[in-house]
Amino acid sequence: MSDIDIARKAKKKDIVDVAKSLGMKENDIILYGRDKAKVLMDHGSKKGKLILVTAINPTPYGEGKTTVSIGLGDAFHYLGKEVLISLRQPSMGPVFGMKGGATGGGYSQVVPMEDINLHFTGDFHAITSANNLLCAAIDNHIERGNALDIQEVLFHRALDVNDRELRNVELKNRKEEFTITAASEMMAIFCLSKDLSDLRKRLGDIVIGKNSKNDYIYAKELNVVGSLVVLLKDAFYPNLVQTLENTPAFIHGGPFANIAHGCSSIKSTKLALSLADYVITEAGFGADLGAEKFFDIKCQYGDVKPDGIVLVATIRALKYHGKGILREGIENLGAHINNLRKNNSNIIVCINKFEEDSEEDITYIIDFCKQKGVEVVLSTAYKNGGKGAVELAKKVLSLLDRKNQFSYLYQLDQKLTDKIEVLAKEIYHASGIQYSEKALKNIKELEEKNTSNLPICVAKTQYSFSDDKEKLGNPKDYTLHIQDVRLFHGAGFITIYLGNILTMPGLPKEPNYEKIDLDEKNEIIGIF
Repeated sequence: MSDIDIARKAKKKDIVDVAKSLGMKENDIILYGRDKAKVLMDHGSKKGKLILVTAINPTPYGEGKTTVSIGLGDAFHYLGKEVLISLRQPSMGPVFGMKGGATGGGYSQVVPMEDINLHFTGDFHAITSANNLLCAAIDNHIERGNALDIQEVLFHRALDVNDRELRNVELKNRKEEFTITAASEMMAIFCLSKDLSDLRKRLGDIVIGKNSKNDYIYAKELNVVGSLVVLLKDAFYPNLVQTLENTPAFIHGGPFANIAHGCSSIKSTKLALSLADYVITEAGFGADLGAEKFFDIKCQYGDVKPDGIVLVATIRALKYHGKGILREGIENLGAHINNLRKNNSNIIVCINKFEEDSEEDITYIIDFCKQKGVEVVLSTAYKNGGKGAVELAKKVLSLLDRKNQFSYLYQLDQKLTDKIEVLAKEIYHASGIQYSEKALKNIKELEEKNTSNLPICVAKTQYSFSDDKEKLGNPKDYTLHIQDVRLFHGAGFITIYLGNILTMPGLPKEPNYEKIDLDEKNEIIGIF
C-alpha cells in the first residue's frame, strides 16, 4: 500500500482524547475537526528530556529522518513512556513539486497526512499574509509621501508555492524578489519567538529598508506591527495531531534547513518539554545544516539543549556518497559524527534499514562506528511501526542516562568573518573562503552598524558539505564561495549565502502536481 493508503486506514483517536493523555482539558484546545487541534496552554509541569534526530547529507533516495523520528516516538509510547513528538510542518510548495510530502512513511507516519501536507490549520497562510501585508505597507508608505525616506527596500514578498518566475519581478518603481514562505524572515520570527510579546518585539525589529543616510528603517516605524500580530496570533498556537499508533505529536513551523534555520517552533518545543518526559524533534536536511543551526540558533534563543542525538543514515545513501562504494561513502557519516561531537557528546547512529541491505554492509558500518566510539542501532519503523524502533528506543534511553557535554560552536560577539571561518573549517571542512565584493561590503556595513553580534544561518546546497552539490562524501581542500550576506534583524540572525543557492524553488520537469487528484470517493490521491 502507498503511504496515503496506510494513513487512511489508521484508527485515529479523537483528538480530545489525545489531548487528555497529555493532561489537557477541553478548554485547553481549539478543535479543527476531530483529528487536529490548536493547543492554548502556555506550559505544563514536567521537565522532559529532548532528543534530536538529524541525518547525513541527503541524497535522491531520502534518508527517512522524519520516519525514524516518528517511529522512535511510537517505540517510546509502546514501552509505556510519556512521550511527545515535535516536528516541523511541511511546506506546501514541494508537495506539488518533487518531494511529495513530509509526514513520515510506511507505518511510521503522523496523521491526517493530507491535511498536514496541504493547508493544515492555516498557519502558512497566516504567515504568508503577514509577510505580504508588511510588504504592502512598505509600498503604500512610499506611495503616500515616504515620510520615512525609504530609499532601499530590504524586506521581500513570500509565497508557499514553488515558482521560479517570482525570483525576479519588476514593480512600478523597483525590482522585487519572492521567497518561499518557509524560508522567509516572517517564518523564522514565528519559529524563534517564545511568546506573543517576543513575537511582537521581533516583528517590530524587522529591518524593512534604508534611508538616504543609509540608516536602517524598522517595521515598527510603519505602525503595522499590531496588525501583523493579529494575523499570527491563532497560528502561534502549536498544532496537536497523532501518529498511526496514537502517539501525540506537535507539528508547528516549517523553515527549510538549506535556505533557512530549519527547526520547528520554540513555542511548540518548550511546551512539549513541559507536557512529556521525553520529546523527540528533528532538524532539517543534513546535520551540517539542520543540526548546526538547531544548536547555534534555536538553542541560543530557546534556552533548550538536546540531551541526546540520533544520527540517521541508510546504506544506499552512504553508497551514493561513495559513488557505489560503501567504504568511500561512509566518510560522510564519519564527518557528521565528528561535527556533532563539537556541540554535543551523546550521539547514537541509526541505520534506517531496507530489505536489500546486506549483513556484510551492516557489520561494516557497526565496526566503523565502534572505532569512533558510537553505537549503531537498526530501525525498521517504516515497515513495522513503533515495534521496529524498540531497540533504538532502548539504546536512546540508556544514552540519556549519560552526562551530556553541550557547547556552542562560536561566541556571538566574535567578528562576523571569524564566525564564518569557524563554520567553514569546523563544519564544512573547507580549506579556504572566497568573498564576493557584495558580501564584503555587507559585512563591513553590519560591523559598522553594530549588528554583527548574531548567530549565522548558512544558506547552501543540502547535498554536500561544500557549496557544490556534486562534491559528495567528505570533500576537503576546496574553497567556499560566499555570494551574499543579509541581516534578518527581527529573526535575530545573519544569513550567509553560499554558491548558487536560491530562496524560491522551481518546479521539476515532472512535477508531483500531475499525480495529485480526487478519486471517485472524493479522496485525495498522489501525495506520498
